[in-house]
Amino acid sequence: MTTPVEPDPAALLALAVAAAREAADLVSRGREGAGEHVATKSSPVDVVTAVDAASEELLVRRLLDARPDDGVLGEEGAARAGTSGVRWIIDPIDGTTNFLYDIPSYGVSIAAEVHGSVRAGVVLNPATGELFTATTGGGAWLSAPGRPERRLRVGTPPSLDRTLVATGFGYRSEERRAQGRVVAELLPQVRDIRRFGSAALDLCALAAGRVDAYYELGLNAWDLAAGALIAAEAGAVVSGLRGAPVGEPMTMAVAPSVAEPFLALVTDLHP
Repeated sequence: MTTPVEPDPAALLALAVAAAREAADLVSRGREGAGEHVATKSSPVDVVTAVDAASEELLVRRLLDARPDDGVLGEEGAARAGTSGVRWIIDPIDGTTNFLYDIPSYGVSIAAEVHGSVRAGVVLNPATGELFTATTGGGAWLSAPGRPERRLRVGTPPSLDRTLVATGFGYRSEERRAQGRVVAELLPQVRDIRRFGSAALDLCALAAGRVDAYYELGLNAWDLAAGALIAAEAGAVVSGLRGAPVGEPMTMAVAPSVAEPFLALVTDLHP
């Protein structure tokens, strides 16, 4: 019996980048009329636009045209098991509220999962052109218009009180109330808090050294799959709560120099 050949992560990444660029062009062209067709999901502030759906449709078509035996999981409903061992995890616009308000912090996120492990990931911000990529063992990289590609490394904050922390909040009012109490306890113990509105780009910001740590409850696979790989390949410690797998029920990523006190603090604040 022939052993199946593992797909090359670099080839998966190249396909993901090409698909992300096509979707980003669609998203950019749809920005001006984004507010004309808006629906809600889990709460009145959890929005989805027609552009989200069109972007996901384009991504699924592009990926499966190239690899028809693969599986797919997308935020806007795409779900297919596949037979190849590869599954594409897609967020067609991570940060839809930012997209709706024309705040330039939203991204097309694609991860290639092989037999349950993410091997390649891309996050592309259509508003800035910044492209974050990673493959397992290949490092994390950033390319942007007018700048040379550079390898990403997390920062090296010397202590918890010098640690700049990014986070995000849930869509339901009761979740936000509890999360606000956590921030009130955390804020005096760190440098400051940033809230950008896109989990995928938060994780990429950590990889680029723009923040030193990130935590958020309740993310889905499509929110974190690509960004978590990019952060990890840039040297971040990536974990779930109390050593659980990332995303269960929390996503935490932090520079190694402050990993121990930061993870302990966030854990203590979530009994």
